Amino acid sequence: MIIKERETHEYDINVFLSAITHLNPFQAMGTAELGFIWITKILDSRYPEDARYQMASRVVRVLGNYFFPEVPAHSSSYMSPTWTPPLLNFLLLCEKFYAEGAFLPHPGFLALRILSIIRKPVNFVATALPVLASTLLPTHPLQSRGLALEVFHVFVSGWLSPQMRRTPNKDLGRLLRAVGDPFQHLDPPFQYKQTGFYGQSVDTVGKRAVKVTTILMEFASLDLWRDHLRRSNFTSCEETVSTEEGKRAFLCCMLDTAENSWPDLLHTPSKITTAIMRLEELHCSNTTEAMIMWAWTVGVINPVDRIAWKLILDETLRFYRTHGFQRLVTLARHITDTTMEDTHGMFLGAHYQTSPFRMGCVRRPVALRREVCDDTKWNDRYPSQACQLRKLYQLVGYVPPTWEETVTVEEVDEETRPSSKYSVTSVSFADWACNHP
Repeated sequence: MIIKERETHEYDINVFLSAITHLNPFQAMGTAELGFIWITKILDSRYPEDARYQMASRVVRVLGNYFFPEVPAHSSSYMSPTWTPPLLNFLLLCEKFYAEGAFLPHPGFLALRILSIIRKPVNFVATALPVLASTLLPTHPLQSRGLALEVFHVFVSGWLSPQMRRTPNKDLGRLLRAVGDPFQHLDPPFQYKQTGFYGQSVDTVGKRAVKVTTILMEFASLDLWRDHLRRSNFTSCEETVSTEEGKRAFLCCMLDTAENSWPDLLHTPSKITTAIMRLEELHCSNTTEAMIMWAWTVGVINPVDRIAWKLILDETLRFYRTHGFQRLVTLARHITDTTMEDTHGMFLGAHYQTSPFRMGCVRRPVALRREVCDDTKWNDRYPSQACQLRKLYQLVGYVPPTWEETVTVEEVDEETRPSSKYSVTSVSFADWACNHP
């Protein structure tokens, strides 16, 4: 009430907040909740706007010391989604004062950094949209586009929530124009501490760009966002996935995202085929091919869902008829590739342990089993790969005369050749993954 009713002079409050900056009081409390309460009270107070900005900036600095101490402590870095509004409102206020000097790191930067560690802030996208539509721009005074992209990724569940349907189209378009090409205009790695909160590796920057691009690929499957996408959103992605190695690295990141944070990522045939068609309209053939490879990744779509696979097969055939069947070798190698097995195995284990699959002629829940062997690979995937490869050959008019040829064709090398102990009659992963008689 003292702050809200302006019962204390702003100078006294600033002196107090400056003093506690070096004490890290939230560390002693074990929670930063009080700091977010202070920001809310300050922003809602009757003090002049510039005074509110100065006081809130000091609180944000104290929060920055708590969440990202120079010497790592044992304090919790938990960030409640309910603490999001004060930071977003503070960033909106920052837009009016970026021209003024500020201590480093800038309080706006600290607020973005704290926002980047929250989880599923679904209910605050209405405020986050104008904030990010500004801070994502490479011309923004804060020059923290890379960090803003991280926050954009954190808010993914919000961008996909039903409440976004109430957002004006012009605002949706403005946000995607600000996102632009996720690989471009990233702020350089910070030089303060290479391993601390100020530092970020090139690998981290690359993964972040891939994750944001993955969101854009999901947008390509949704009526709300699809028409706001432009080819310029995928310019660098087209270059990144122009090689087999690039596509493989991109798909590994997609699998990791689906396993750890986004289980519904492009997981239905209708979403995948719609995204493929939109990417084709944007003349993004390399990204479209990566999407087709994602569709053919064993387990993304239930292998025994014939209706779903009819949609995928139709889009696959249409793509290669347009762009040349010589590109099919990339898809065939992806189907039989083993370098992604560990990532793929974790994805399958997370998604299908309790799903109903066919065992013989009976559909019942089964648990995926992992063979214990020297290289700890998912041996049961080999027959499933063979089924996918056979399906691909049948699509383009080639039917191998024997099952054995299907199993051994397009092998990567002698070490990855499918073991002869896996046959068509094996009741395991292969039995539900294959559609052979």
